[in-house]
Amino acid sequence: MKAMVLAAGLGKRLRPLTLETPKPLISVGGRPLLEYQLEKLRQAGVEEVVVNLHHLGDQIEKTLGDGSRLGLNIQYSRESELLETGGGILRALPLLGDAPFLCISGDTYSEFNLSLLPKNLPEDSLGLMVMTDNPPHHPSGDFQIAGDGVLKLASGDDSQTFTYTGVAIFSPELVQGESGDSFPLRQVFDKAIADGRMHGIHFTGYWCDVGTMDRLEELRAYVQS
Repeated sequence: MKAMVLAAGLGKRLRPLTLETPKPLISVGGRPLLEYQLEKLRQAGVEEVVVNLHHLGDQIEKTLGDGSRLGLNIQYSRESELLETGGGILRALPLLGDAPFLCISGDTYSEFNLSLLPKNLPEDSLGLMVMTDNPPHHPSGDFQIAGDGVLKLASGDDSQTFTYTGVAIFSPELVQGESGDSFPLRQVFDKAIADGRMHGIHFTGYWCDVGTMDRLEELRAYVQS
């Protein structure tokens, strides 16, 4: 199975740090954040990875090269204009091929063992998303997980919701057919979930969305502990 790492974002909430360094290359425990993700992919048996680039993308390509240093074969999908998460995946499909692929957000850190993900999606499913308990900065969560693992849109009642970790397996069909080049993943998530074609699993281990300086420092402390 191939993998895609989303690494094109601007990192606005981490400015001025990200004015000169792309967020996936921010140092955590003496290593670029992105290398933790790539290491976990290699440990899970992934060999071919696509990384999308926009903001300071040359730095990412210079740091990672062809991936051989990390035991991977890395290809790059360049975006002259930022295409958002969904559009970035759509642009990269020629490199990813026709089979389901792993997708990881390059600005997150997780102790989730990628080897636990199934090799195939459930029948008629467009994606399997790793969900976690809602963190303090996102108390309302994203989606609900039904008893059969099918994701449901938050209903607004007291039903428990979970937060998307940025780790998933997607079918290319999830983004194929979308109009326009630039669109967020949430747009296609909502459609697929409404059709009952997205699944989720619950992860209870450590996860961090490195979206603010406070959370970056939290992660640095965790890695060094």
